[in-house]
Amino acid sequence: MTAYTVRITISLKEGILDPEASTIRRALADLGFPTLDLKTSRQFTVRLDAGSAEEARSRATAMCERLLANPVIHQYEVEVLR
Repeated sequence: MTAYTVRITISLKEGILDPEASTIRRALADLGFPTLDLKTSRQFTVRLDAGSAEEARSRATAMCERLLANPVIHQYEVEVLR
């Protein structure tokens, strides 16, 4: 087994309202930082033991499907960092 670090980024799917992003975008504009677009996401960094990078990716994907992401509203990306 090898220790792998996996970065999981979860964000809202296109078309899903992101009120937190809207509020931040308005506040940034009020502070003089206008933006064309702004989206929020949540990032998890997970260290786990796995037999290969592909197994680490597979386990992280299972974490997303079973707990970390809501498949109705979220999309996710899994990146094995090593």
